[in-house]
Amino acid sequence: MKLNDLQADVVGAMKEKDEAKVLTLRMLVSAIKNQQIEKKEELTEEEVGAVVQKEIKKRRDSIEQYKAGGRDDLAQKEQAELTLLEGYVPAQMTDEDLETVVKEVIEQTGATSMQDMGKVIGAVVAKVKGLADGKRISESVKKHLSS
Repeated sequence: MKLNDLQADVVGAMKEKDEAKVLTLRMLVSAIKNQQIEKKEELTEEEVGAVVQKEIKKRRDSIEQYKAGGRDDLAQKEQAELTLLEGYVPAQMTDEDLETVVKEVIEQTGATSMQDMGKVIGAVVAKVKGLADGKRISESVKKHLSS
């Protein structure tokens, strides 16, 4: 995904008068531009995807916090933003596919205990490249190494 595509989507949402979509996409464009300023160069498509993933993670965390605080109205707003943002990343791996990758990496690295968890997680993250959430990866690796 490219920044220009996102900016075109902002214009389209403005024409549709979809205020929630406009605000969410503007926030995303702003986060990407901030990352570019920090890096002092254009972001690759992979880096743009990482920014989108980061924004998705923020929404998930916010939803948990709002639900814990009894603010279902704000949780619903965040959920709507989350759903929109998820449309800009590739579909996530199924749990079965993730389990298969984790098992392969454990075999390849020779990991046998929880002390090897960091090494395994690093290798799995490199293999799945944004197709699975870090929390899911961590839980899967923990499950396999503790058994």
